[in-house]
Amino acid sequence: MAATYLPTLKQLQYLVALKDQGHFGRAAEACFVTQSTLSAGLRELETLIGVTLVERTRRVVRFTPLGERIAAKARTVLREAEELGDMARAAGRPLSGEMRMSVIPTIAPFLLPRILPRLRRDYPDLKLFLREEPSGPACEALHNGRADCVLLALPYACGEVTVMKLFDDRLFLAFPEGELPATPAPIAAGDIDETRLLLLEDGHCLKDHALAACNRAELRAEATMLGTSLHTIVQMVDNGLGVTMLPGIALDAGILDHTRIVARPLEADQPTRTLALVWRRASPRERDFQLLGEVLRQVEVERAA
Repeated sequence: MAATYLPTLKQLQYLVALKDQGHFGRAAEACFVTQSTLSAGLRELETLIGVTLVERTRRVVRFTPLGERIAAKARTVLREAEELGDMARAAGRPLSGEMRMSVIPTIAPFLLPRILPRLRRDYPDLKLFLREEPSGPACEALHNGRADCVLLALPYACGEVTVMKLFDDRLFLAFPEGELPATPAPIAAGDIDETRLLLLEDGHCLKDHALAACNRAELRAEATMLGTSLHTIVQMVDNGLGVTMLPGIALDAGILDHTRIVARPLEADQPTRTLALVWRRASPRERDFQLLGEVLRQVEVERAA
């Protein structure tokens, strides 16, 4: 029987990195090897299977149609190989080893400072690698194996995932002092001036949650989409340029400290978003993710007490 030569996981890792980065130098950096090592590994892979996977030119890296399919399959193989290690870790101590979590920008700066000290204290063997990115890229990273779990806000369609709802996060209308009545009563969605509403740019689910809560078509048409940072929008509101909607966790974290901004609860049919932890279905680390979710819940319970 003729010998069978199989690609190595390292060769498949090089191929997937090149597909993700679109550049040999950046792919080599992502794999922590030299560019010549990565190029040689890919040439060995092509020689092994007897086909050209990547067309190389000075300026462009172009995958052949078969190269595209093999890179997609390689991604699946690498993810399943990682799950072998996950299975071993899951059988050992809880929340130990490496874990990659993506967190959306309207959660990360407000919630992570409260949960990370608890995780370091209670689970010192956990090496948590964090990436802040919007919901779309975060869910893509999850399904491509670049992330193990995602902390995001619902409603959001993240594909075929297991969802652990954590807690509801109330939405507030934030406005300059004196612009609206300074009463503690909630502000009705119908009282918002659509020409003054400042929101995050497309791609951030908080914008969609805010508009859905108000249920006013003219807000979607008139609201000014600004940028990626709630902190920047807060500075604009503080300078009298408009009003905005903020999540409760941002207020609790002090985002309005040292400003002249007033925040009042939003009165609407659905005045909240739901924070959730999601992961790939049938992941061998499901027990770890559930435990992580319980830590997140407990930190929120203690804050609200």
